[in-house]
Amino acid sequence: MTRPDPHPDTAKFLWVGTYAGGGGMGIYPLDQIGTLAAPYADARNASFGTYSSRFDLHYLVDEQDDGALGVHRRTASGWLRLAHVPVDGAAPCHVALDHTQSCVAVANYASGSVSLFRLDPRSGLPIGQPTVHANDGSGPDPERQQSPHAHWVGFGLDNRFLYVADLGTDEVLAFSFDAERATLGEPYTALEAVPGSGPRHLLLHEQHPQSAYLACELASTLVALTVEGRDLKPRASVSTLPAGWQGANIIAHIGANAAGDRLYVSNRGHDSIAVFALNERGDPTLLQHIASGGASPRFFMVLEEENRMIVVHERDQRVTMLDILPDGTLAPTDYAVHVPGAAFAFIA
Repeated sequence: MTRPDPHPDTAKFLWVGTYAGGGGMGIYPLDQIGTLAAPYADARNASFGTYSSRFDLHYLVDEQDDGALGVHRRTASGWLRLAHVPVDGAAPCHVALDHTQSCVAVANYASGSVSLFRLDPRSGLPIGQPTVHANDGSGPDPERQQSPHAHWVGFGLDNRFLYVADLGTDEVLAFSFDAERATLGEPYTALEAVPGSGPRHLLLHEQHPQSAYLACELASTLVALTVEGRDLKPRASVSTLPAGWQGANIIAHIGANAAGDRLYVSNRGHDSIAVFALNERGDPTLLQHIASGGASPRFFMVLEEENRMIVVHERDQRVTMLDILPDGTLAPTDYAVHVPGAAFAFIA
């Protein structure tokens, strides 16, 4: 499925997706010394994205009220936008490929819906109109949970189910998924989260196939789940904040290293990265809190080969870097770059 780099002479850069409302003009390249160059303007409001090795394409959401999915390719001569398709939902904020890279799914925050596209097997471009499922319901938080808010979408490790984390209804939905037919079954509540907790992002890891990890934005908790078929059953819940800390906080991103023995969660308000150890069973134990280097760390990415973590801060529009130490804990660096509207980062 994976093919060699089609542009071996094209230098890899860190690209930062930005919000137009924050002054961002597209996706910006950053080099290793923090030089910010001119943006690629045809990828607006790129708050999240995913890469297909099968097609050498980047699928980037365009997070606006009349949301869209952009399909882009980076070549030796620059970026090309190959498609910009409506998702039939509002404020798309997350996107994922299935494991055969034959379908792409999008979570639409404002409309509380998920959109599924079939991909052309030759070009990788979306075909026709998406299949859309809009959730219903609400939660107890009067400001954040008046309606459904799909915030994350992803496929189970065996590719049999599509999961959707809904911050507004405090649940994770599961849809049976057929990659060959590009179809979804009826929605099933795989997890009823604690009321008011606000599920934001789910993490599935190949090193822990019987576990999943849910970052609950509103409660600032990390929930370890046992995977039983399509069901996700809670077995442990731990705070992402230091004991006794009383300030306002919401969670943003969750990630792990490739070995599956370290897990990371970003805190917005405490403005830190919480580091957890995962034992052989996949149970988390808090190891560390470290300042992220800016205000409101919305996203981070783990660079395994470089032993570094890139952190994107939305509030003060700053990209910082942390060193990953041999034990998986983090250490600060002096790398900090201002990027207008900063929201997301990826390598291309």
